[in-house]
Amino acid sequence: MNRGTHSNNGDKHDTSWHKTLVALLLASTACMVSAEDGITDSTILIGQTIGLTGQIAGAVKELNEGAHAYLAGVNKSGGVFGRKIKIRTLDDKFDPALAAVNAEILIKQEHVFALFQNRGTPHTEAILPILTASGVPLIAPSTGAAVFHAPVNHFVFNVRAKYQDEIAKAVEQFSTVGIRRIGLIHVDDSFGNDALAGFTGAMMARKLTPAMIAKFDRVKPDIAVAAGTVLKSNPGALIVVGTATTTAHLIKAIRAQGGQMQVMTLSNNASQAFVKSLGSAAAGVIVSQITPAPDLVSSRLGQEFKVAAKASGATVSYAAMEGFVAAKVLVEGLRRAGRNLTREGLIRALESMQRVDLGGLMLSYSEHDHTGSEFVELTMIGKSGQFIR
Repeated sequence: MNRGTHSNNGDKHDTSWHKTLVALLLASTACMVSAEDGITDSTILIGQTIGLTGQIAGAVKELNEGAHAYLAGVNKSGGVFGRKIKIRTLDDKFDPALAAVNAEILIKQEHVFALFQNRGTPHTEAILPILTASGVPLIAPSTGAAVFHAPVNHFVFNVRAKYQDEIAKAVEQFSTVGIRRIGLIHVDDSFGNDALAGFTGAMMARKLTPAMIAKFDRVKPDIAVAAGTVLKSNPGALIVVGTATTTAHLIKAIRAQGGQMQVMTLSNNASQAFVKSLGSAAAGVIVSQITPAPDLVSSRLGQEFKVAAKASGATVSYAAMEGFVAAKVLVEGLRRAGRNLTREGLIRALESMQRVDLGGLMLSYSEHDHTGSEFVELTMIGKSGQFIR
């Protein structure tokens, strides 16, 4: 009788142990199946395709320096829930087709968790279908084109303000000081077309007629022809929309031929590399900005940037500040998403960021609004080569 009782207890113990083992195995399998690409116990792998070489290399260097300055501080402090953030960057040479190829490689071969801070309007458009097909979010594309704001793309989270808001600010400024003959010359691509739409709308809102509108090729711009077109119209103010390299060449050509009109360009040309490329033609050029000044230590954001830039050796520039802010938004989203990271969890976490003060820069998202910041101000390049607010 005792032996039979002992045997039954053993059977029950064996059965219980077996059920526990099976449950653990199933739980382990479920975790492995549900684990997102790019996530390990110690790292979060983020992908980036951007023009490390080519027309925008100078600005990209500063942009990435700012982002890496912030991420270095986060990683030094233990990362996000113990995970260090790693950025895998591929050079797209500022070529939209290569940007799409790189995005495919990063997602399908490198298995990144999310994409971060690419640059260029046509380039971002090229990777949108890949985001939708793979369910991978993109945080902080370095473009202010309106197409990425409305309609809302579930996978795209803008940080910087829209280009059209920058142009509206410039038109407002020019008309306020009495300049009514305002012209636009822009690159012939989706970036330029977005700027054109903003310019047309801003001029109509103030009942102004454009002094001139002209465009130039993105890959092989004819600077001499473009400068001649501007000089022939001779507007009181000129808005130039293009990459830093082309914009600098065009401004220098206009000045060399005696053009004295007020020149303004957008925040994509806010790098110190752009100022340096202008040389003596830099003084007096207006540049719109989408972040507070990088040396504004009266703000918490400026103080944080100063410390991080000093620690990492980052360039102190508006371009670097844009990268710094973008990285800060990425990390805040990851923290809000919690320890059990998923891509959809990150998207929901970012959408929970409503009226968040980043230290002097307000940012908001929701399910129906992925715009981020609407901050725009105008600066002027002084004789010393520094931006004057």
